[in-house]
Order: sequence, then structure tokens, then C-alpha cells
Amino acid sequence: MTDKTHSQKVLYRTIWRWHFYAGIFCIPFVIVLALTGAIYLFKPYYEHWQERDYRGLQITGAALAPNQQIAAALAVVPHGKFLNYRLPQAADEAVLVSIQAEQSWQVFVNPYTGAVLGIERKDQMLMNIVKTIHGELLIGNIGSILVELAACWAIVLIITGLYLWWPRKASGMAGVIYPRFRAGSRIFWRDIHAVTGVWISTLALFLLVTGLPWATVWGAALKEVRSFELAPVQQGWTQNRKEEHQHWSAQASDTFDLTPEILVAAENLELAAPVELSIANSHHNSWKVSSQTANRPQRADVWLRADGSIEKQSGFAEKKLVDRAIGIGIAAHEGYLFGWFNLVLGVLTCAGLMLISVSGFILWRKRKPESMLGAPPAMPARIGFAVIAITFGLALFLPLLAISLVVLLITEFILLRRINGVSQWLGLSR
Repeated sequence: MTDKTHSQKVLYRTIWRWHFYAGIFCIPFVIVLALTGAIYLFKPYYEHWQERDYRGLQITGAALAPNQQIAAALAVVPHGKFLNYRLPQAADEAVLVSIQAEQSWQVFVNPYTGAVLGIERKDQMLMNIVKTIHGELLIGNIGSILVELAACWAIVLIITGLYLWWPRKASGMAGVIYPRFRAGSRIFWRDIHAVTGVWISTLALFLLVTGLPWATVWGAALKEVRSFELAPVQQGWTQNRKEEHQHWSAQASDTFDLTPEILVAAENLELAAPVELSIANSHHNSWKVSSQTANRPQRADVWLRADGSIEKQSGFAEKKLVDRAIGIGIAAHEGYLFGWFNLVLGVLTCAGLMLISVSGFILWRKRKPESMLGAPPAMPARIGFAVIAITFGLALFLPLLAISLVVLLITEFILLRRINGVSQWLGLSR
């Protein structure tokens, strides 16, 4: 064996080892994130179905004044403050009023009778629970950091997986871009794992990268960097539930005066639904009208004076480049940027991620010795400049990955390699 061939073999095993470790850590998180992500893609369709009882109302005459509708909603939430008013999309649809107390509430009001048709705590709504599992695993900041760490290592998993997949000795496309179904169980699962990974790798990397602005550490670092901008702006996304709660609490108000003139002016703007009205300035009775469409490039904000005239307005095109880029990424991440095809791509990517996770677990179980973890044996290696550069670049871009990498290397070389039983079980012994 030549020195070059030996070096290539050593490098391959080293990368395979890191791929293995990343997979062992990531698989449970990837399955949870992919499953909850796939469910969350259907949020607008589920919520439209969920609100079916609040459409098709009997029109009994002129609608009550907006202030009366809001007052009816506030009456059912003790110590509640007005947060926003969602414009109905049709004359026979209930008004949705958001109320902030210790928790955020949604109250559906019949605009003609003032009857409260339904009330829900936002944090107990199915899609918000799914979102919380997806972002925090229902355990707050610790869960958020674990999810971010898993996302960072999933990026490593994909990059190392592509290196391992690269067809060095392939004589055809079988096992490269489509699986071999009749070559035995182990080859079948290996091909399912590798081929599926290749097909979804770009989309999976896109989902992972576009999810970073929501992440606790990465998102906080981005905010810190952006604080040095000449004209800092309010970001259109939050890092966690606590931050979201603080945001809504700051906007809630005890006083409001939503006049019919403001309501008509808001309707005439014809912004992309759903459209919410919130108080911009209670002293001058100015209101902010915001499109909250999931397709973020279509969002716009308009500020109205008390007489319904436009004070100022801001659309997606006026946002800074970084906000536009992240907004497009978030819209695509959530499956809303380019219609049903975006949704299909999202579902297929999530299904692919679950498939490579399951197939990776099966491969591990098939090759795992009884008394060992089954990691590829460690071999002394001279890591090339390209590998060092990629590792350094990832660590620089992903601070949580850098921290975990340092901790892992220190633990392995200082502690784990010195404990014979553990070293053998992990495959660290030469």
C-alpha cells in the first residue's frame, strides 16, 4: 500500500468516525425535528379547518362597533389587555381578538351580536405545541440549545456523509443515485441511507441553515452583531417563547379606540391575509395595520392616523438585505414561499431525514459488535488543509459547534483514551 493510499484510507476512516459520532448524537433529534417540522408545514390548512365553526355566521344586520367587539372579548379574560384585532376576510366570519394576560389568548367574537364563540390559550393550541417541541423540546432554553447543537452537528453529518458517499470506485449508478434492491440486506440499507442522503442533502442543509436565526445562541449572536448597525431594526422573528411573550406584553394596552374610519381604511389597504390591527400610539390614536401572511415577502405594515389617513408604510422591499434574506429563508423553511411545491419539497425532505435516520440506526445495529459501540476504529491521521479549513469555517460560523468540538476533543484525548475499558468500547484503542 502506497503512502498516498494509506493516507486516503486513514482520512476516510477519520471522517467516517466523525460521521458516526454525529449520527449517534443527532438521530433522535433529527427524527423529532423532521416529524414536528412536517406537521407544522400544514399549519395554515389545519388552522383554517379548526376555525370552520367561526365562518358562515348569520348576518343579522349592521355589525357592532369595533370597540364593542373588543370589549366583549376582554370581558371573558380576567385582567386582560388588548393586543390586536384580526380583520375578518368575509362578512360572515367571526372577529378574532388577541388578549394578553398572564398568557396570550385568542377570542372569537360574533361581530353582529357580540357573543363570544370561542376562546383559546395560544400556548395550548396544537400547532403552537408542535412549534415549541420543534424549537425547544418543551424544556425551554436547555431544549433550544440542544436543538441548535443537534442542528450544528447535523450539518457536519451531511458534509461528512457526502464525502463518504463520493463514488471513488463505482462502476455504474447503482448504489450511487439509486439503491440496489437485490444485493443483500446490508447493501440495501447502506444504499437507502446513502442515496436518500444525497438526494435530500441540499434541501436538508437549507432547512438547517435557515433555522439558525431562531436558535438561542446563533440568533443571539446575530442580534449582537446587528446592534452595531447605524439604524437597528426590530427583527421579525424571535428566539424563544419568553422573548415572544415579552414582545406581546410590551404591545398590550388597557386603552383602545378602534374607530370605524380606521377599520374601513385598514380593509381598503387589501393587505395579504391575515391582517392584524394593533395600537401604534394610544395618545394620538394611531394604529398599525400588519399583514401576517406566512409568505413573508408579501408582508407589509401601514400606520394609520385617527382619521384613517396613512401616516407611513413599510413593505418587504424596504427592509435591510439581511432581513430580506432571512425572511425569504424563513418563508421557504416553513413551506410558504412558492405555494404547494414548497410544501411538497418540505414534506419530502422531512420524510427523507427520518428515513436516513432509521436506516443509519439499522446499519449501526447490523455491524455493531457485542461488546463495543461499533464506531470505526481510530487511526492516526494527517488531516489535509481542506479538511482543516472546512472544520475551522464551520466552527467559526457555528459557535455552539465550536464549543462542543473543543469539549469533545479534550474529553476524548485527556479522559476517554486513558480509561482502558471505555477506550476499547469506543474504538479509541489502535
